Amino acid sequence: MSGMSEYAPLRLHVPEPTGRPGQATDFSYLRLSPAGSVRRPPVDTSHFDTQDLSYTLVRVLDDEGRAVGPWAPQLDAATLERGLRAMMKTRIFDARMLLAQRQKKLSFYMQCLGEEAIAVAHSFALEKGDMCFPTYRQQGLLLARDDVSMVEMMCQLMSNARDPLKGRQLPVMYSMKRAGFFSVSGNLATQFIQAVGWGMASAIAGDTRIASAWIGDGSTAESDFHTALTFAHVYRAPVILNVVNNQWAISTFQAIAGGETTTFAARGVGCGIASLRVDGNDFLAVYAASAWAAERARRNFGPTLIEWVSYRAGPHSTSDDPSKYRPADDWKRFPLGDPIARLKAHLIAIGHWSEAQHEQAQRELEAEVAAAQKEAERHGTLLDGGIPSAATMFEDVYEQMPDHLRRQRQQLGI
Repeated sequence: MSGMSEYAPLRLHVPEPTGRPGQATDFSYLRLSPAGSVRRPPVDTSHFDTQDLSYTLVRVLDDEGRAVGPWAPQLDAATLERGLRAMMKTRIFDARMLLAQRQKKLSFYMQCLGEEAIAVAHSFALEKGDMCFPTYRQQGLLLARDDVSMVEMMCQLMSNARDPLKGRQLPVMYSMKRAGFFSVSGNLATQFIQAVGWGMASAIAGDTRIASAWIGDGSTAESDFHTALTFAHVYRAPVILNVVNNQWAISTFQAIAGGETTTFAARGVGCGIASLRVDGNDFLAVYAASAWAAERARRNFGPTLIEWVSYRAGPHSTSDDPSKYRPADDWKRFPLGDPIARLKAHLIAIGHWSEAQHEQAQRELEAEVAAAQKEAERHGTLLDGGIPSAATMFEDVYEQMPDHLRRQRQQLGI
């Protein structure tokens, strides 16, 4: 035997994006479906019956702004207008806080530009008492609520004397139990196992509240993602597992996490979980899929995994420069468009909105956000050193402060 082989040498495949700076992205890899063409199964369907839905794309709004197909939800115009305003407010909030970071009033910020529908529409499908386990781009879950103060959110961002978290969390890592918003973790994919555990505890207690968890496409490569899917499937946990596929992690294309020849939704089916792949820039599709998954969880039909197809329009964070790794005009060319523009077009098409009303709403919301920022800055910013008192480091550790901590605090003279 000569030791020669009839096979060519082995080689590894390293996924590459279809666009780089100076080269327009070919978005044909997205595998889109026409609006209204994807079937809507009953909520008690098995995971076997959602295999095709994990490869197609649930869409409701067509190119003319019409709501078509079996997923079109029965939402009145007033509710849709409320959703549009919440998305607009979220985008304005992001823009002002990004500018404030550049002015050194806060240390760090992360936008959800282009992804506003995913959090806002989802929030409309949940009920009071449900718990969300978000990442750092779901500020729309809070901004869509009337009982959440923008001033409080901005104080957290500025780490000032009125920061409700007393400087213990990075900016954008909010925590608001009363609003069903679990503390954001900078560690990737922890949200999934936390949400599954919370949902299991709700079921053990005989409660009716469900959990909803969020990660990005890159975080599906973490082991916590797979552990969460196993527990959710085995115990039929009442949880919605959201994977936001916005095409890019920090600077890594979604294919590196495994999205090249399959979908992230398909991983749910493989683990025995009903799964959907949904147009994340379509407010109506996001609401419809979220409501479907929430009803499944609440009626004890088990978990649902939803892959939201969207695009991160801005930098990953204020520390990122996306022009180094992708075309500058990618978002303008993204086939699923702008979620705000699409819902606006729909409301105009049904005769409930106009360009003049949109401009008026924009001015009103800009004034509202500006007023909140002015109030928050009264309590200090990172620029002027108005931070929480050092005394707060001794608080919230024990229900009753022990003597040794009391003595240490006295020694510091605070």
